[in-house]
Amino acid sequence: YGKNTIKFLRLKREGKKHFVKEVEVCTHLRLTSAHEYLEGNNAAVIPTDTIKNIVLVLAKKNGIQTIEQFAIDICKHFMTTFCQVAYVKTYVQEVPWQRLQENGVPHIHSFICVPEGIRFCEAEQCKNGPLVVFAGIKDLKLMKTTLSGFEGFHKSEHTTLPERNDRILCGELFCKWSYGECKDFDFDCIWYMNKVRECVIEAFSGPPDCGEYSPSYQKTVNSIQMLILSKVSQVQVIEVMLNNTFYNVLEMKNLGLTNDKEVLIPVEAPYGSCTCTLGRKRFLAA
Repeated sequence: YGKNTIKFLRLKREGKKHFVKEVEVCTHLRLTSAHEYLEGNNAAVIPTDTIKNIVLVLAKKNGIQTIEQFAIDICKHFMTTFCQVAYVKTYVQEVPWQRLQENGVPHIHSFICVPEGIRFCEAEQCKNGPLVVFAGIKDLKLMKTTLSGFEGFHKSEHTTLPERNDRILCGELFCKWSYGECKDFDFDCIWYMNKVRECVIEAFSGPPDCGEYSPSYQKTVNSIQMLILSKVSQVQVIEVMLNNTFYNVLEMKNLGLTNDKEVLIPVEAPYGSCTCTLGRKRFLAA
């Protein structure tokens, strides 16, 4: 049990310059006994309102250096404070605020919300076990208007889909990776310097001057995973899900026009989805 959707903004002031972290936190616990379920005995139960207050107090006292570190702080607090807690899991996602710039000069206290994907993380720990950290990005919408196709697929009496060697590739991406057992990682450095998000974009789109052909959504997902694993050594296992958006060319002959893939209509439902998990051999073997 636990508390979902604890939303708040943490404002940090350094003189005239301000820093913001707006987050949503979900924290769940498992106790060493199940008396509250089996007998209605609530003696060991930590009220969910208390869980919420602990999250807010930790934000006040510790600040939010990174969302990963904040999730770790929450897990460690419950594990070290309450002997009846057997397992704790904390999910944190960050609102994508970016500092405004005017003529290339960063503003000291103004920000803009840029919907370029939402950064999130998870930390979980069992009693007497290692603390494990995951991170990821979701709601990242990507599109390329050519160099994508789908040919040579299995056909049966139920197949109506035509083969295509030039189509729009568009989808909403969810990407989650594991750092394995928590070590003293610089999570912001991994996020910004190793640029996991940029790896996703590079693998999806290809070189900026010519692009790269994608024979399927599945191959694109694998290319994203392989590039991240090759460039970010701290990532052990990575899951990528791509929810596909299809576009149909609008027939405009009745309007006296020829439509050469210039006006297209998105197919709202049903939509396709491709999910794959890939990891390093030494980590999966363990």
